[in-house]
Amino acid sequence: MARKKRPVIIKQGAAEWMNTYGDMVTLLLCFFVLLFSMSKIDAAKFQAFISSFDGGVGILDGGPSVSNSQQLGGGVSQMPNVDQFFLETMEGIYSKELEELKEIAEELKEHMEQTGIAQKVDIDYNEMYVRLSFLDGVFFDTGKAALKPEAIDILEAMVEPLKKYEDYRIKIEGHTDNRPIRTAQYPSNWYLSSARAIAVAEYYIHEKDFDPKRISADGFGEYAPIASNETAEGRAQNRRVEMKILNHSLDLKNLDQYLNQSRGEQDGKK
Repeated sequence: MARKKRPVIIKQGAAEWMNTYGDMVTLLLCFFVLLFSMSKIDAAKFQAFISSFDGGVGILDGGPSVSNSQQLGGGVSQMPNVDQFFLETMEGIYSKELEELKEIAEELKEHMEQTGIAQKVDIDYNEMYVRLSFLDGVFFDTGKAALKPEAIDILEAMVEPLKKYEDYRIKIEGHTDNRPIRTAQYPSNWYLSSARAIAVAEYYIHEKDFDPKRISADGFGEYAPIASNETAEGRAQNRRVEMKILNHSLDLKNLDQYLNQSRGEQDGKK
């Protein structure tokens, strides 16, 4: 007898692999919608934020609070306005830091007046740092990077207040005028300016037990002048060492902590 052929069973609906494929496509769609919502930063607002760095002391004008979430199709809540949150968070950071840096600058100025070094140090501040500027002639002999006795006296006078602000990082910068130098020890102004910045940093680290993780040293050569190099007076101003007490938010760990705190406050208002 001939064998009976088994009937072919046709399953209803789409193939089983379509379920997995559909899930994957849906997830990808959600992912790109998320990226798109995060990327829509208002150009005018962002430019206003960037412009705040151009001036000296100043801060952004206040803006409206973060708007309520909007609903997308299917009841999925859209993210709050990322650009507004970004601007308000950064405004909060720099407003707080500006007040703290202002207090530090005022305390340092008072301390310098009390110790008799106010005429030898220029001090100013902005949202990014408090800056102390020491004239080259007071600190170093021409073409040298060894600290003069008068320089050590000035640095010594600054130890107490600088240790008080031990949670702030310090950046030492060396600068020269544009007259070239070519010696066996310092082939260019890069070398000379770097050596002078390092001399100041090492004094605080080795002589005064400052945390080396807290201090950095950079040499800028003649490439960051504050006056014209066409006159002797201008060149004298350009030959300087600057000490910058840096804004906390320049430390990424502190910035991340502040952002997390701000997100928590926003969540608490909902």
